Amino acid sequence: MKLNEVRVHPSKSNLAREDQLAWKIAQVAADKVAVPRDVTGMIINRMIDNAAVAIASVNRGPVITARDMALAHSRRGGATVFGLPGRKTVSPEWAAWANGTAVRELDYHDTFLAADYSHPGDNIPPILAVAQTMERTGRDLIRGIATGYEIQINLVRAICLHEWKKDHIAHLAPAQAAGIGTLLGLKPEVIFQAVQQAVHVSFTTRQSRKGEISSWKAYAPAHAGKLAIEAVDRAMRGEGAPSPIYEGEDSVIAWMLGGKDAVYHVPLPEKGEAKRAIMDSYTKEHSAEYQSQALIDLAFRMREKITDFASIKRITIHTSHHTHYVIGTGANDPQKMDPKASRETLDHSIMYIFAIALQDGRWHHVDSYAPKRAQRADTVALWHKISTTEDKAWTQRYHSADPAEKAFGGRVEIEFNNGSVLTDELAVANAHSLGAHPFERADYIRKFEILTDGIVSPRESARFLEAVQELPDLPAGELDRLNVALPANAVQHGKPGIF
Repeated sequence: MKLNEVRVHPSKSNLAREDQLAWKIAQVAADKVAVPRDVTGMIINRMIDNAAVAIASVNRGPVITARDMALAHSRRGGATVFGLPGRKTVSPEWAAWANGTAVRELDYHDTFLAADYSHPGDNIPPILAVAQTMERTGRDLIRGIATGYEIQINLVRAICLHEWKKDHIAHLAPAQAAGIGTLLGLKPEVIFQAVQQAVHVSFTTRQSRKGEISSWKAYAPAHAGKLAIEAVDRAMRGEGAPSPIYEGEDSVIAWMLGGKDAVYHVPLPEKGEAKRAIMDSYTKEHSAEYQSQALIDLAFRMREKITDFASIKRITIHTSHHTHYVIGTGANDPQKMDPKASRETLDHSIMYIFAIALQDGRWHHVDSYAPKRAQRADTVALWHKISTTEDKAWTQRYHSADPAEKAFGGRVEIEFNNGSVLTDELAVANAHSLGAHPFERADYIRKFEILTDGIVSPRESARFLEAVQELPDLPAGELDRLNVALPANAVQHGKPGIF
């Protein structure tokens, strides 16, 4: 890996293209390096993971809306839409919109956390949609997805967005554009322009993840994918983009991130170096914000030592800066303590999540967020006894580059009315690669089977699982086999709009 210095340059310096981050990203995307076997295996795992959470959310409101919008843009020989038969295809940017929303709706797929945070599985829907439309092979798709993960994860390692109140799709859209460039074998010049265009149009504020969190949280990554496909299409037709998008004196760094004096160091693979970043990401066993994964597992463990939940006086979660200020009481969001808050808001309240996990000893992607469950009196009472506090040691571990030290959990102190205190801690979730029970292929398959049970037929489930595990050998024109269809008339429709 090579560290690439990125900073603002005045226009008069006429920064050479070869010194621009977008060009270096394009060079990585255009490098026809082989994809390692373990990376290919992990890409298959994440495609299973994406399909599982997409089908589990297939008839939820935001997904219905996104799918109906996509169906208004039918295209013969286009891309498939989760839930619909493979013969029903739409324009690829709209398939990316529908499928990306389905994947993101439950907040239940993979994650990578560093200087910023991300769900790199969001790269898959737009790259797959273009692969289907352009009749590429399974190996082409694998190469494209490997690039998408590589670019997004390395941007997340180096450039913090949330510090400047920008949403994380600003790192996603250029990664999606780069992945599509790899998939299609485009020249660096074309990818360069597409990446810059994708960056330019994808900077949005973090209000989407603050206060009363709405369904836009599910749409935002899908919107990035739609923008990325459109950016690549324009670049392929010879159109350019604002440049230099990162380093210019009126660029995103100068005015939306650290400012004219900011300096970032972005790691990118050297020429000929394999793209392995996906191996540093991790999926979710529980349908909740990733920073809550280890704390859910910890709640399960601690509850075994509690005989009377009413005897709890207070619970303090000592954790990282990020967890405290984003999903903890440090966010100062009253909605995080509101029993009538939206599912999206409850998903970003570690106080709510820990209370439910502690009481129930289980986590369910629907039941644990049900209004009736959230408004139960004893739960509300326990929930409001929970607070978070930043612990510098946990913040340091959160940002550590050493995988053995890196941690996303915390230490929990439960104080009882009689003065006794129960204390325990957990650094990483059980499903993490360094956790008690790291996720393997069988776990991804089990997650798929659990989440799709009663939604798709056993025959369709088996067909998809066979096809996706044959991904490296799928020929051109057969990537529609990677779609998962519901039985006839099981897909719901919503209110009409403009389309």
